[in-house]
Amino acid sequence: MENNRLLLLVALAAVSFLIWDTWQMDYGPQPAPRLVEAGKLDPIPMGSEVPTASDVPSAPVASASSRDAGVPEAKSKTSFKSGQRIRVKTDVYNIEIDSIGGDLRLVELNRYPITVEAPENPVRLMDDKLPNIFVVQSGFAGKSSKSNAVTTKSPNHYTNYTTNSSSYSLAEGHDSLDVDLHWLSPDGTKFTKRYIFKRNSYEVDVQYIIDNQSGKEWRGNSYYQIQRNQSTSIEESRFVYSYMGGVIYSPEKKYQKISFGDMEDEDLSRDIKDGWVAMIQHYFVTAWIPDTDKTFSYFSRTINTDERYVIGYKSVEEYSVAAGERQSISGRLFVGPKLQYKLETIAPGLELTVDYGWLTVISKPIFWLLNKIHGLLGNWGWSIILLTVIIKLAFYKLSEISYKSMANMRRVQPRLVSMKERFGDDKQKMHQAMMDLYRKEKINPLSGCLPILLQIPVFIALYWVLLESVELRQAPWILWIQDMSRADPYFILPVLMGATMMIQHRLNPTPVDPMQAKLMMILPLVFTVFFAFFPAGLVLYWVVNNTLSIAQQAYITKVVLEKKAVS
Repeated sequence: MENNRLLLLVALAAVSFLIWDTWQMDYGPQPAPRLVEAGKLDPIPMGSEVPTASDVPSAPVASASSRDAGVPEAKSKTSFKSGQRIRVKTDVYNIEIDSIGGDLRLVELNRYPITVEAPENPVRLMDDKLPNIFVVQSGFAGKSSKSNAVTTKSPNHYTNYTTNSSSYSLAEGHDSLDVDLHWLSPDGTKFTKRYIFKRNSYEVDVQYIIDNQSGKEWRGNSYYQIQRNQSTSIEESRFVYSYMGGVIYSPEKKYQKISFGDMEDEDLSRDIKDGWVAMIQHYFVTAWIPDTDKTFSYFSRTINTDERYVIGYKSVEEYSVAAGERQSISGRLFVGPKLQYKLETIAPGLELTVDYGWLTVISKPIFWLLNKIHGLLGNWGWSIILLTVIIKLAFYKLSEISYKSMANMRRVQPRLVSMKERFGDDKQKMHQAMMDLYRKEKINPLSGCLPILLQIPVFIALYWVLLESVELRQAPWILWIQDMSRADPYFILPVLMGATMMIQHRLNPTPVDPMQAKLMMILPLVFTVFFAFFPAGLVLYWVVNNTLSIAQQAYITKVVLEKKAVS
């Protein structure tokens, strides 16, 4: 009996710790933001190149004089120089491209409002203004002469492009939209940076068209990078943690997180073929995907002066375009929601950015089943309920063993209390008497908790499915629940969950140890408080699961007690 209760307490404590750790990672104390220094906002002249071909351009460190003129983030509008803004509107995006670098500086997702109450305010996934820096950049690493004079043969993310229009829109009846930016090098080479947006797609093709009219061969190394800080403008629950940071993928090592801390500790430097690089956060991903037939050198660096982090890749081999020839160099960019079945068609392993953690092998089949159920019912709330029923049926026999053991424990509870009174503080005699009783009644205390322990990985895997799946974001159920990814606004589901936990406590045998009995009484209240701020979809699962458990346990307890009374 004591061992049984102790193991159950350990299991419950482990789940409680996971929940607390999750809450603490997102809601705990955060380091204070540093000041952004005036004068360090990309002062490199427009169109300039970088010192060496092997280096990728990055924002320079402020001079000593500029450090003395520091201003708070709130007073500084941007950490980047800005030129002409090119506005692009498609069915899924509102975008701003800056003529300097041709950078993607602002991205709003039209189909994903910040809240269901204000559908006219879309999620702003990317921005170049403090405090939420998040941009994508690309270009070519240039060369320097022996005199260290910077050449201007190739555009990078400091180059000032020109464009034929400041506004583009995907027209009705058209499936794609081309946005061209132009730059002419002093030697006569024409560069066109082309963004190709597609209808109903978060995948963007980025092409460099090089028309070499210089009279001599052009050579250069391309680079593609993502730059951001740790802030996020998306209003997510502060009680739910989801990984935000860098990710790389390679066929050899598969999916690997490169956290902001990792970037601070060490610069990434790795050659990868058929890989990709991304910055991810809750529900959304931004990824650069290179050609599959070339090897690229993946890198990261930290811009410490204003806590920006850069991750990307550059070509290992130089591209070359002979005099008088024209060539296109391309990369792919994904900026949008982590829709698994779309991601897996874009690049191998890209669906792993839906970060289920170490239980992915269990979580993916659970999401597959949940998605199939949703295809039939068309409502994520009812789909969660039916999925809970299916999982409960799958574990019915294991739960039956556990509940039978608890029912037998409940049956002999009065005799255990009597033993406690008889032996008092003599734990050795008490333990021996309990073992004799269990042996006589053919009760195995461990059979009550081992089935529950086996189910815990499935429960945690389902937790991550409900937490990470963007499909459930702002998905309505019924009545007052209009967003399954947010907390119940009236706390009805958390209160129901606490009530079901209390009923379960009443069905279980009371621990002989007074301290354990008090702990078990407090747990329903503790879990009610925890789940009051958790997404409604998660709480709905626990309410349904607890309700089914109560019905199963009550039935089995009744059968066991009646069977023993007859015998």
